[in-house]
Amino acid sequence: KTLPPESRKMSMIFQSYALWPHMTVAENIVYGLRLRKMDRDTIAKKLAAILSTTKLEILAQRYPGELSGGQQQRVALARALIVEPETLLLDEPLSNLDANLREEMRFEIRRLHDEYRYTTVYVTHDQSEAMTTADLIAVMNAGKIDQLGTPEQIYARPESEFVARFIGASNVIKGVARDDNHIAFAGPTLQVVGAKLKAGQDAAVAIRQHDIQLSTQIPQGRTNAVKATVTRQVFLGASRDYMVETSDGTSLRVVTSTENAVAKGIEVWLTLPPERCRALTR
Repeated sequence: KTLPPESRKMSMIFQSYALWPHMTVAENIVYGLRLRKMDRDTIAKKLAAILSTTKLEILAQRYPGELSGGQQQRVALARALIVEPETLLLDEPLSNLDANLREEMRFEIRRLHDEYRYTTVYVTHDQSEAMTTADLIAVMNAGKIDQLGTPEQIYARPESEFVARFIGASNVIKGVARDDNHIAFAGPTLQVVGAKLKAGQDAAVAIRQHDIQLSTQIPQGRTNAVKATVTRQVFLGASRDYMVETSDGTSLRVVTSTENAVAKGIEVWLTLPPERCRALTR
């Protein structure tokens, strides 16, 4: 059954918030209720409740032009939620905010979602927003869903090279499968988990930068040890960011603690824990 847009029980929040500048905060919020011809007492009760939930009580009689970006965002959220939609649509609602306010509003949107429990579809290019607000993430590639899963599944168990590179920017190592869970790379054979492989097929391995262990000493009793040379080392305060190159010319990014800095040009050993090496076949 197809319903016209005006008959669908949903609310939408745009990037611009679309607040009416000639209406007060309260008037903007209750506009949908007035269109539905609710009585004054019901409107007043719903308005008081949503103003409290969104922390807008003292701003109720102000106009949008007198509000900050974060306050305008909360007004747009309140207006969308007060009509009790079955579905809430958000189109990059935080893109116009500065970085600090954007981070604050992520948690605010999640809090309101958990309180009202409406089905919410949230479109964003910001991975941090997706990880913070979502129960399920759909990663889109060329207009199609490449992978659907929880934030933990998407991050820790990517199913394709696109998802591995896009979410968290993993290292992706190309090689040839030796059997169903080993890939030849830069001399040694890597033990992997994930997709089942066939001997001889081209395959790839995804591993996060912080999952690779870097040492100037030869690892003892460890599998997946690869020799490399440091080509870059940057101190980031809480961590060190290395770029290293293996014997076959593959560049890998490694993020470690700040202890024991290794200078550019030094040969090192990388340990790639098998349980962190995700085999990819697409």
